[in-house]
Amino acid sequence: MASRTLTMADTTIGKKMVMAVTGVVLFGFVIGHMIGNLQIFMGPTTMNEYGKFLHDNKTLLWGTRGVLLISLIAHVVSAVQLAARNRGARPIPYKKKTNVVTSYAARTMVWSGPILALYIAYHLAHLTVGVSAGLGYEHLLPHDGNGLPNVYNNVVSSFQVWWCAAIYIVAQLALGLHLYHGSWSLLQSLGLSHERYNNTVRSAASAVALAVTAGFLSVPISIFFGFVK
Repeated sequence: MASRTLTMADTTIGKKMVMAVTGVVLFGFVIGHMIGNLQIFMGPTTMNEYGKFLHDNKTLLWGTRGVLLISLIAHVVSAVQLAARNRGARPIPYKKKTNVVTSYAARTMVWSGPILALYIAYHLAHLTVGVSAGLGYEHLLPHDGNGLPNVYNNVVSSFQVWWCAAIYIVAQLALGLHLYHGSWSLLQSLGLSHERYNNTVRSAASAVALAVTAGFLSVPISIFFGFVK
């Protein structure tokens, strides 16, 4: 029988490292995206100029999209492979299972991941591609009175629709859980875990996840309840 060399990517720890590295890339984008979204509180001109800056810098825009797409694919593929390997290691389930060392965020990663994947597709169709026909988004306008991308109007008009705001709120809660467990576990996968610092790192992961979740949630909630007109 032909044999082949086992590569790092073939191993479980290798796949976890791929998830960790791509997770860092995606985590960085999430932070930057949140900061960009918070400009909604600075008014329509600032928000629309931000949108124009992104669209005018094609190299930056498409370069970022390319890196994110590759990272997302690698992240998802590694997650699916690890889940399949985990199921294959124990095809017969436990008769009685008691979780000893885990968290709610860890146990719900199997749900938060698919929820986020569906949300990304929806979000791109909604505000990036601008698909509106039949989805109740006929209020989306391509440009404002100054010829700038009308990001402000489109975001505010969308989140005044209750079910649209609800979709984003649910997705951000799933993102918070995913970020908490992901930021904690990626350090372990990269060998940066130490019992002396683990409690501090776990607390930092909680704080970052809460801050990001609160930042994203502040936009649809503020718009829906009329704090942002």
